[in-house]
Amino acid sequence: MGDVRPDSEPTRRLLDAVRAGDRAALGDLLVRHRDGMRDLVALHLDPRAAARADPSDVVQEAQADMARRIDDYLARDPMPFHLWARKTAYERLLDLHRNHLRRGRRAAGREAPLPDRSSLLVARPLLARGPSPSQEAEAKELAGRVARAVAVLPDADREVLLLRHAEGLPFGEIGLMLGVDPAAARKRFGRALIRLQAALAAEGLLGDDR
Repeated sequence: MGDVRPDSEPTRRLLDAVRAGDRAALGDLLVRHRDGMRDLVALHLDPRAAARADPSDVVQEAQADMARRIDDYLARDPMPFHLWARKTAYERLLDLHRNHLRRGRRAAGREAPLPDRSSLLVARPLLARGPSPSQEAEAKELAGRVARAVAVLPDADREVLLLRHAEGLPFGEIGLMLGVDPAAARKRFGRALIRLQAALAAEGLLGDDR
């Protein structure tokens, strides 16, 4: 799987126990990965949909889905369990976002930028030569400009940038998360990075050396 990271030893032991018929081990396995799933959902949750569900709700639904599908997962073994858990949570989150849009609650354009933390994480690598997020993350003026720049990006761009910049996932894992091969994930990220750079430059957030 190239740069896809394997499961930890404790996760592999629990998976072996589930394969051997220990259904209690499945509960332990889900608990072990719950916090990571919740962190992913909290990072990617569209603020416009947050009023309808919080990250714990999304994770609860995702883990119920995992429990129903565990036998199929074990039979196919399509990816490491840690990544399957995150992918399942991510897919449930996308369902929430799609349902929100279908309800007609989206106005023309973006109703609100991403939360400041997410925006700064998306843009942080490109801001390394400009204002320092570590020094100015609390400055409302900087946070607002970064948020405006990130908000103009297409949803697909923001997602791949979050997976790479905020979560540090290798392209093999990003590809599995998005259902594409690693080369396509790398190209998608490259295109998103170019658009992000242009959006930040429009807000005056890049140094003169760029």
